[in-house]
Amino acid sequence: MARNIDGTEISRVMRAEMAQQVAELQAAGVTPGLSVVLVGNNPASQAYVASKTRACETLGMKGQTLNLPEDVSKEELFAVIDRLNSDATVHGILVQLPLPAHLPYKAVLEHIHPDKDVDGFHPQNAGLAFVGDPRAFIPCTPAGILEMLRRENIPTRGKHVVIVGRSLIVSKPLASLLMAPGPDATVTITHRHTPDLAAFTRQADILIVAVGKQNLITADMVKPGVVVIDVGQNRVPDASSARGFKMVGDVDFDAVSQVAEAITPVPGGVGPMTITMLLANTLQAARARVTRSQPS
Repeated sequence: MARNIDGTEISRVMRAEMAQQVAELQAAGVTPGLSVVLVGNNPASQAYVASKTRACETLGMKGQTLNLPEDVSKEELFAVIDRLNSDATVHGILVQLPLPAHLPYKAVLEHIHPDKDVDGFHPQNAGLAFVGDPRAFIPCTPAGILEMLRRENIPTRGKHVVIVGRSLIVSKPLASLLMAPGPDATVTITHRHTPDLAAFTRQADILIVAVGKQNLITADMVKPGVVVIDVGQNRVPDASSARGFKMVGDVDFDAVSQVAEAITPVPGGVGPMTITMLLANTLQAARARVTRSQPS
């Protein structure tokens, strides 16, 4: 039976460490600040944004949410981002996705100043991360996965990591990070349309799945002793829940956990780490601003 990789507990430890670092910055006169821009009234987005703001406040950071109407124009949204870009008390800016269809999300994300792009989605940060520049903000989910592997003492050097998924938010940045000096992994990227997907997933020493399809990975698709990182977030009906649904991943957890050495649950695995790494990036942004403001 696999051991659970508990993202909730790892996050708790990391947030305690960061709270001390925030206190040290405050003693120097700087309180890290994160501003989240939420467009529309999507209930899932509202709940997720609220959890980010609460997490900021728990660490002693300043967290604010700017709620904009569903029909906000691109120009109005850009004006809000411009104001946040120029606000010295705001160290991190995040525009919550998905955006309404009339808003060009790539242009919106590129409008955020790279120094405040704590989601790590701006092309400048993506490029810096690709070449291993420490100034880069790493996208939060890939950063969280690397931190989980490190803190769980799961070796990556020389290991074959198979990633199922090809998104710009998770899979592609994660592949480059795992191949870099330090992790030193051999990485294969696949996706749900890869012919004979199981032929690849059975080779994995570490299997990372980020597709958004319930039970995509079954027990016969993994080898004994594999480490499984399940990034999937799928809402399925559940009459026993007060919410009427439950969240499950992309991996058949009950069956695969009988074969794997270690596995992340859903919920309670990668999800908490994503928010924690957002806080870490905001702290990094505040530190960088302090450094830039100091006389040379």
